[in-house]
Order: sequence, then C-alpha cells, then structure tokens
Amino acid sequence: MSKSNISPLRQRMIDELCLRKLQPQTQLGYIRAVKKLTQFLGRSPDTASTEDLCNFQKHLVETGASSYIINATIRRLRFFFEVTLDRPQAQKRMAPVRVPEKLPLILSVEDVRQFLEAAPDLKAKAALSVAYGAGLRASEVCHLTINDIDSERMVIHVRQGKGLRDRKPCCRQIY
Repeated sequence: MSKSNISPLRQRMIDELCLRKLQPQTQLGYIRAVKKLTQFLGRSPDTASTEDLCNFQKHLVETGASSYIINATIRRLRFFFEVTLDRPQAQKRMAPVRVPEKLPLILSVEDVRQFLEAAPDLKAKAALSVAYGAGLRASEVCHLTINDIDSERMVIHVRQGKGLRDRKPCCRQIY
C-alpha cells in the first residue's frame, strides 16, 4: 500500500508507532487490532464510543478469541485511543481478561537425554543443549558467537534478543 492510499488517521498512528521505535511486526499487530475494530463497527474507529468498545470486547469473547488475543487487542487499542486520538476515557470499560496460569512442561532427565540424542549431528546437539540449558529462543541461539560464551563464569551474553534487548540468561547443568 503506497503512502497516498493510507488514511490520515492510519498515518498518524503509524507515525506514533515509529516515534516509539516499535518493530515492523509489532506495528502490524497494532494496525491489525484497529482494523478489526473498524470491521466490527462498520465505520471509522475514531467514532467508537465506550459502549462500542465494550461490545467489541464482548464480540471477541463470544467468537472464541483466547485470553492472550483479547488482552493484546485491548493493549493495542489503548495505544490507539490514548496516543493517536488522545481519548483515554474511551476505553475506561475495557478490562483485561484473566489468563489461566499453566504450569510449564518440565522434562525428565531421561526425556532431555532422548531429545538431545535425536539431534541429527553434533552441531544441532550443541545448539539444542545451549537452548534448553540457558532457556534461549531459537533466534537467540542462531545469533550466538563464540565470544558470547563466558565458560569461566558460566554466562552467555545474548545480544539483541527479543525486543532488541541484551540479556544474560542463567545456565544450568545439561545431562
């Protein structure tokens, strides 16, 4: 879509997102949330009332959207109404929904051993061991270099991980 086809309202929102240096994928999520609201309303989202927003949240619940999707949509619309439109009161009745807590799946020592033995080669086994042992994301493992591993202090330096943040995850013993 060329810039000339973008409405002034959407362009204002994109400009606000860019000012905050949000990643392109994040910006897309924000724009998608406003687009869903627009489709629900059948008119421009800047005309939405508090009641419209309440009905939209109810619609999300009734259509089976997960708690995570509903809460992300609320956060994204909050940005639209508070920052882009300067109407923070419009969302006063939209509230995040409770997200059920689930215990993480904890693998047994035998499960981890089988998982690592299934790796096709030594390089894959090393990558999986580091990922599991340090709790790294796949993209973080892919970007590791030898200089990022401090074996004396048992620290891995993750550079520009999720959210373009550096971090030092803890390491634990791998069997």
